[in-house]
Amino acid sequence: MSKARNEVVVITGASAGIGRAAVQQFARRGARIALIARDPDRLEAARAEAERLGSPHAIAISADTADHDQVEAAAERVENELGPIDIWVNNAMATVFAPFADIAPEDFRRVTDVTYHGFVWGTMAALKRMRPRDRGTIVQVSSALAYRSIPLQSPYCGAKHAIKGFTQSVRTELEHDHSNVHVAVVDMPGVNTPQFEWCKTTLTHHPQPIGTYYQPELAARAIYWAAHARRAEICVGYPTLATMLAEKFVPRVLDRYLARKGVAGQQRADTIPADRPDNLWRPVPGPYAAHGTFDAGASTRSLQLWATTHRGWLLAGMGAAGIALGLRQLRRH
Repeated sequence: MSKARNEVVVITGASAGIGRAAVQQFARRGARIALIARDPDRLEAARAEAERLGSPHAIAISADTADHDQVEAAAERVENELGPIDIWVNNAMATVFAPFADIAPEDFRRVTDVTYHGFVWGTMAALKRMRPRDRGTIVQVSSALAYRSIPLQSPYCGAKHAIKGFTQSVRTELEHDHSNVHVAVVDMPGVNTPQFEWCKTTLTHHPQPIGTYYQPELAARAIYWAAHARRAEICVGYPTLATMLAEKFVPRVLDRYLARKGVAGQQRADTIPADRPDNLWRPVPGPYAAHGTFDAGASTRSLQLWATTHRGWLLAGMGAAGIALGLRQLRRH
C-alpha cells in the first residue's frame, strides 16, 4: 500500500518496541508522524530515524498517556504543527510480571492507567477531531491476552480485556451515527520487544515471551494494513488465532495447561540483578529500539497474517479452482 504518503499519523509508545517499528513502517511510506512517549532522548532518536526513512515531517512529544490532559495537549499540538489527524495508533503499554498476590495496589492501578486508560484518552482525543470531519482511523494495538488471560500478568490481561469491551462499545456508537470514522483492533501474539528488559517484576528470573513469538516489524506491518483496510479486527500469527479458538471451545483445557506451563514458560533460567531498573513509573534511559533481546527465536513471517491480509485473493483463487474442477468434471461427462 502507498496510502500513507502525506497522511498525519499519531503513534503512542513510539520510542521503542512495536510503536518504534510502526513509526518506521509509516515513515517509509511518507507519512507525517507524531511520536508520543515519555523518554525525550529516545523519542528524539526515533523522530530523527523517521525522517531519515522518508517521513517529510516528524515531531516528538514527551507525554504520559495515562494523563488525559497530556494526551489532549499532544493531539492539539499535532493538529497545529502537522495538520488534521488521519490515523491514531494507540499502542503505549506497561506491565508488571508477578503473581497477583505480590502486586502493590498502586502498581496495578498504574498498569491499568497506562494500558487501558491511555487507550481511552487517545481514542477520546482522536474522536474529538475526527468525528466533526467524518473521517479518520483509530488503531487499537491489542493482544491475544484480550481473549485469554495468562498467569503472572493479571493487570495487563485485565487492561487488554477492557480495551476490547470499550472499543466494541465505541464502534457501535459510531455505526449508530453512520460515522465514517473507523476503529480497528489488531490482536498481537508475543513480540520480541524491550518490555521484557524493563518491565517491573517481583520474579527472581528474567521474563520472556511464551510460546511462538515474532519480530516487531511483523506487528508493524499488521498495524499499517489495519490502518487502511477498514477491517474491524485482525489477529496476527497462528498462536493468536489458536488461542482465540481454544478459549472459545476449550477454556478449561487452557486453564489447566497454563496452570502447569504458564509460570515457568514465562521465565528464563538466568536471574535478574537486584538493582535492575523498571519503566512502570518513569522511563528507563538507554538506546532501546524496536527489538528486545530475543532475536534468536523470533519469527519474521506469518502465513496466517498473509492469509488475513490477502483474503480477497484467496477467495478468488478458491473460486477459480472450484470452477476449474467443475469444468473438468463436465468434460468427463
